[in-house]
Amino acid sequence: MKEKIEVAGATVDFYKYDDNGVEVYEFDTSRCGPPEPMVNAMAGLKLIDGPNKKLVMINHKKPMGLLAKIEENYNITEKKLDDGKVALEFTYKEGASEKAKLNDASCEG
Repeated sequence: MKEKIEVAGATVDFYKYDDNGVEVYEFDTSRCGPPEPMVNAMAGLKLIDGPNKKLVMINHKKPMGLLAKIEENYNITEKKLDDGKVALEFTYKEGASEKAKLNDASCEG
């Protein structure tokens, strides 16, 4: 069951649920314009502090500026949804996630 949670710095609703022992945090920025997808992703990524957690971002397109900024710090999988949106899953990468610069939510794209 999805539970609405407060996430510091977020501008959209975040939800938390369990998926076979993994804590999943999810948000949808598909109706937002820049810089909101980046701002919310950076806020959400701060929650991913171990291998038993993941962040799911639903967006209207692949957020290239965000990916360029954090792709070395997280495992990222992309899934195209039936409605044309994109779901990105971010998971912890041992030794790299701790080095992500999550306070810099500016877009360079």
